[in-house]
Amino acid sequence: MKRFVFLSSVLLTIFFWNPNMALAQKSSSPAKATALPLLKFGDPLPANAFVELAKLINPAVVNISTTTMPKQRFRGPQDPFFDMLQQMYGIQMQPQTLRPVQSLGTGFLIRDDGLIVTNNHVIAGADVIQVQLSEKSADLLEAKLIGSDDRTDIALIKIESKEKLPMVQLGSSNDLAVGEWVAAFGNPFGQGHTMTKGIISAKGREIGEINKFPLIQTDAPINPGNSGGPLVNMKGQVIGVNSAIDARAQGIGFAIPIDEVKKIIPELEKDGKIRKGYIGVGLDDLNPQAAMYLGLKEPSGALITSVDPRGPAAKAGIKPYDVIIDFNGRKISSVRDLVDAVSDSKIGGRAKAKFIREGKTKSIELAISDRPEPTRTSSPRAQPRKKYASEQLPYNLGFSITEMSDQVKRDFNLDTRGIGKHPVVLEIQPNSKAEIAGLLPGDILVEVNRKAVGSTKEALRQLKSGTNTFRINRDGAFVIIVISEE
Repeated sequence: MKRFVFLSSVLLTIFFWNPNMALAQKSSSPAKATALPLLKFGDPLPANAFVELAKLINPAVVNISTTTMPKQRFRGPQDPFFDMLQQMYGIQMQPQTLRPVQSLGTGFLIRDDGLIVTNNHVIAGADVIQVQLSEKSADLLEAKLIGSDDRTDIALIKIESKEKLPMVQLGSSNDLAVGEWVAAFGNPFGQGHTMTKGIISAKGREIGEINKFPLIQTDAPINPGNSGGPLVNMKGQVIGVNSAIDARAQGIGFAIPIDEVKKIIPELEKDGKIRKGYIGVGLDDLNPQAAMYLGLKEPSGALITSVDPRGPAAKAGIKPYDVIIDFNGRKISSVRDLVDAVSDSKIGGRAKAKFIREGKTKSIELAISDRPEPTRTSSPRAQPRKKYASEQLPYNLGFSITEMSDQVKRDFNLDTRGIGKHPVVLEIQPNSKAEIAGLLPGDILVEVNRKAVGSTKEALRQLKSGTNTFRINRDGAFVIIVISEE
């Protein structure tokens, strides 16, 4: 599988959903198998309960394989050592062969016309998506991506079939009880149509780093390749989408509640994405150094690093270095909090926000617009071998800067559209203050201590003993870095 989510420490990968939506399934005949009878409390499980469950669900579970074609790797200046080998010995240095990347996952049919639910991380970035209906089948059906959303980790794909296909019945995750028996279906490590059983261990697990929705926890064994498969109750109803595991322990798996999935399916099918609220700001989490510099008691809130001059935030008066602490009545402790709060806001509506500027709390009202499609992508940076005229910064900061030039742009693959001319970070000393703070070669130095700098001389003039603040542009995004004396 492509990117099965592990929680060795809880990981990352905006996110709007409409609670008034309901799953708009086409009217179609139900699966041929019938749901299992509901057991009364205290009744023993029938000896063949899981046998019947497998018969009911497996025909609607599909194996998904994806292929991602290699992208051309950046080729920087030729190493002089390779030049020598070619000239002296006639050795031709061939570029490294890049092979397609293949991965596996799972999905399940929710309509008999071939509509399939899976995880977004199963198909993200794939150039080819293929579906195998059963292990006995040699046919790999080409699937079309209908819609996907990274924050909810849900995707819809579709295959074409001349016949009606078996499909699952979607249940309700709100009705689940801790201790209830469930079964997980999937394609772990390529072992297609595998079924495991367990119980609901907990409900409402808040793990915002990997999913917008509170997750179902289960001890039913889930492994890489199970991503996108159904978690099913003893009535044969899908109540979750297998998504992640905690790699630090056995028997801790997570599934996305099916009630939340049902709410977003219509929008994914209609628009191909989930519409997301937008206010037009760049964000960063606060660290203790930045919080101290901004006069905050604790590193809590979302730090504004840039403002789209045409966006709602700019029109409302938001500026870089502001720290948003409340949005529409929701406390904002981190960037993720603000991203979710903005994304959940009604597009076209208005929202109230509280922020801290120069140690004072202010309130504003701003509009919510639709998030535009991204237009810029970062490119890999080369490590330039050419020597540049540079300035080593004073006060033991641990980095040097050079003037922006066409050669610097080429060597670092810098896109300066809309940024202007500013000095560029050239070298970072190991274990220096700059390295510890997170500064990188190729960062564009836009401001020093809140003053715009267009040259190395201007940057040097703004430096001071003690704490220095740098607003940089890195691959099109703005970041604020504080380097303190200690």
